[in-house]
Amino acid sequence: MEIKDKRVLGLQLATDPRWVNLAEMDLQSILSDHAYCEQKAASTCISMIQLYPDKHKLVDELSPVVSEEWSHFRMVLAELRKRNLELGEQRKDEYVGGLRKFLIKGRAANPSEMLADKLLMCALIEARSCERFRLLSLEISDESLREFYHELMVSEAGHYKMFLGLAKEYHEEKWVTNRWQEWLDYEEKFLKELGTRAGRMH
Repeated sequence: MEIKDKRVLGLQLATDPRWVNLAEMDLQSILSDHAYCEQKAASTCISMIQLYPDKHKLVDELSPVVSEEWSHFRMVLAELRKRNLELGEQRKDEYVGGLRKFLIKGRAANPSEMLADKLLMCALIEARSCERFRLLSLEISDESLREFYHELMVSEAGHYKMFLGLAKEYHEEKWVTNRWQEWLDYEEKFLKELGTRAGRMH
């Protein structure tokens, strides 16, 4: 899949190109943060399978993603080892934490809306990851990392489409389309407030 720019993913705010320069100045931090992102992605899929075992399509589509995300964790870990860099400790994910604040919550919330909303948040995280992997695949000076991130970019794009498709599977498409736009608007505003951060994948 060719990802030409952020618009293919629906994102409204492009990552500041200087982010790649910051990432390159501290490969240990960016690779470590990336590794933990892959680990959390696998955990999220496992959690959703546990929460919604009756949603057969969800279970069937997320099950292989668990293995794929964990294999990505191992691949990033190998890149760290190859460069004699440490995995380091996991740091608080302010990006995902900020997105969680926008999730539909509360006892009065419609269960199908809550499920669709979780899937949309996952789609957004995958879309942003894909956009940043694309930047790394184009701009980072390390040739092997360029190839590495191009491969992962394609994978993340597939996950983004899968989560969007599942949201439409389990809730009204018009609602999903409108809510997706709300997510995009929120993420744009939130990222502007968060700013460009060194050593973070998001």
